[in-house]
Amino acid sequence: AWKIAYISSDVGGRTTISTGLVVAPVAAAPKEGRPVLAWAHGTTGTAQNCGPSQVTNPAAPLNQYFLVGGNSWTDYGIPNLEEFIKEGYVVVATDYQGLGGGGKHQYSVAGTNGRDLINSARAAISMRDTGASKRTIFYGWSQGGGATIAAASLGAYLNQKGSVADDLQVLGFVAMAPQDAAVMIPNASKDQATADKALNGLIKLFSDNVFNFSHFAMTMWGTQAAYPNLKLTDLFTDPGAKVLDQVLSNKCMHVIADTFNYAYGAEFKTLLRDKPINSIAWVKALIDGSVPPVKPIAPVVIYWGTKDTAVPPIMHELYQKQMCAMGANIERIQLPGQQT
Repeated sequence: AWKIAYISSDVGGRTTISTGLVVAPVAAAPKEGRPVLAWAHGTTGTAQNCGPSQVTNPAAPLNQYFLVGGNSWTDYGIPNLEEFIKEGYVVVATDYQGLGGGGKHQYSVAGTNGRDLINSARAAISMRDTGASKRTIFYGWSQGGGATIAAASLGAYLNQKGSVADDLQVLGFVAMAPQDAAVMIPNASKDQATADKALNGLIKLFSDNVFNFSHFAMTMWGTQAAYPNLKLTDLFTDPGAKVLDQVLSNKCMHVIADTFNYAYGAEFKTLLRDKPINSIAWVKALIDGSVPPVKPIAPVVIYWGTKDTAVPPIMHELYQKQMCAMGANIERIQLPGQQT
């Protein structure tokens, strides 16, 4: 296994540095090379130490904080890692930019996260010791699910020449509970009233409890990182914006929610302005940084659990309708009673 750092780019075309992990079988690779499985992790936070490869032993099966058997304060590891290695895959797991490689993390900016995912596969393929071929599958969960379906629609980016590994042979995309808020507001920037309604709707949707509010705060913080013309004080009070910067720059996901809960309890909404301002610009940024409305270059399979409370199923339901209307091959598979 190797910890890696590699060059990527964000949704605005700016060069970034991402970190991550590569794991490969130790046996000699077959003549045709090994297939590559590029993993995109779910929400881990926004600070530099929140990348899954930053833990002491990152080459491990998925460890989930909330589960009884969880053994850390964050989610790290890769689902079914041992099985994939036994099957002969090279597995690469991006941290995304801003979670170990410097810069401010663009949380839930799927266009940026998707580019980081694509470039992680290119990085793994460029490493001679992995024995990797260009046959690639992308898969991800939650935030990483959004990155995965974004990558599926970044065909022009995938086909650019001059990277460390051009001409990837993409076999497909697997997304678990993909996160994509902007698919719910596709035409919301047409006028002030529509933009206000859309933004207030997102605030309401993600402010039912402090855990979901943390996701909303991180999304807006990450969007502002991608679009620096925006101001957090458009959405949050002046003190609230300062609190967000202090907390999100230094803490990871579950600790973020715990901090908001400890400091504000049921009053966490006092961090918000009574009425958002500059709504049109924010909605435009959310849409622009989201999953591109472009037909995916390969089949997409989405898995979602009926007990999921963090990612509303309407997100990937609307995504499926949007993409199938373009002639895409999109399948959604429900997991009854599961919390994806």
